[in-house]
Amino acid sequence: MPRTQLEELQLKRLQDRLRAVYENVPLYREKFDAAGFDPDSLVTLEDLARVPFTVKDDMRSAYPYGMFAAPLRDIVRVHSSSGTTGQITVVGYTAGDIDRWADLMARTFASAGASADDVMQVTYGYGLFTGGLGAHYGSERLGALTIPVSGGNTKRQVQILKDFGVTVLACTPSYAVLIGETAKEMGIDPRDLPLRIGVFGAEPWSENMRRQIEDLLGITAIDIYGLSEIMGPGVASECVHQNGLHVFEDHFLIEILDPETLEAVPDGEYGEVVFTTLTKEGIPVIRYRTRDISRIIPGSCACGRTFRRMERITGRTDDMLIIRGVNVFPSQIEQVLAGVPGVARHYQLVLTKKGALDHVEVQVEVAPDFQFDEVRELERLQRKVKGDIESALAVSINVKLVEPKSIARSEGKAKRVLDLRNEQGGA
Repeated sequence: MPRTQLEELQLKRLQDRLRAVYENVPLYREKFDAAGFDPDSLVTLEDLARVPFTVKDDMRSAYPYGMFAAPLRDIVRVHSSSGTTGQITVVGYTAGDIDRWADLMARTFASAGASADDVMQVTYGYGLFTGGLGAHYGSERLGALTIPVSGGNTKRQVQILKDFGVTVLACTPSYAVLIGETAKEMGIDPRDLPLRIGVFGAEPWSENMRRQIEDLLGITAIDIYGLSEIMGPGVASECVHQNGLHVFEDHFLIEILDPETLEAVPDGEYGEVVFTTLTKEGIPVIRYRTRDISRIIPGSCACGRTFRRMERITGRTDDMLIIRGVNVFPSQIEQVLAGVPGVARHYQLVLTKKGALDHVEVQVEVAPDFQFDEVRELERLQRKVKGDIESALAVSINVKLVEPKSIARSEGKAKRVLDLRNEQGGA
């Protein structure tokens, strides 16, 4: 779609959604009135900058149905966040929302190179989490043979991959690694399987991790993006050129803002991702601050799509650690480890207190073939890892090398940070 035509569509849809939330959601009416914003005064896309933001606490305070813009009789499904950081947030979908979501997930899989000829194994969790059902209906809408395995029981996942002739795997990237490692332990070389595409999301991952997964499984690994507050998966996706995630801008408006000033940053500069939904009926969301950090990639894509591309998520403002005044994202550790021979990509940051100061220990697994009992070589590797991480982060840390498979694996999102500071009571 030409950009001028797309922007006309976006403006019309934005005006409709602003009127809908003002008329049907008390929280938005109060916010707009307090800011002196009249939805009918928005006549250009640039006017969006005058609209108040939505934050996660707004959705928590409206629990469970206070943000719905459609009556409950028109809501056919709800999903929710996990609630690991507080009150869960609930999102509702009309039948029209579910239909559009299936279309967008089918678009996601098609962008990844999948088609109706594929056999897709969905190992995202089914239930209140949006990942499983979002991928499921998108796969069916595409026409692919869909296997709804959900998460867990990794050996069975491997067996199904092998026995059912699976060609597309949809899961978190960390779980893809666990599936590949488990296959090898079962005496199955995952590269010999018919699997050819991996569609991975729900957690930040690096370019180095992509190469590791592609080498381990013998596939093309595609990054996708979404979040339950906006819709679930299907907000943005890489194409086969793997050069940024095309934002599906006919359904979502993206802004990249300086997280401190909340002013827009130029294309190419990093900032906080802010989304506005343009077609959701059940729970439209206006200028939602995701806390995710990314940037718009300037220029066009070789695939010919006109949707702008966002870079893979590099971290979250609320995942960011501040160590001696330096902002640190766990994904930076992963980038460093991928370039150090002798260590695996499995690591965990353990935060404790030493007196009044935060203490950071990075526990890193050595590679399976590393001779863990060779003390001199172990010390050399430890110095190498510590030096490389400190050079990248510009802060002093401790590094502890641990034996292979000693860090707990995840069948969903990997747990990279173990924060024990509050448990110590600051002692």
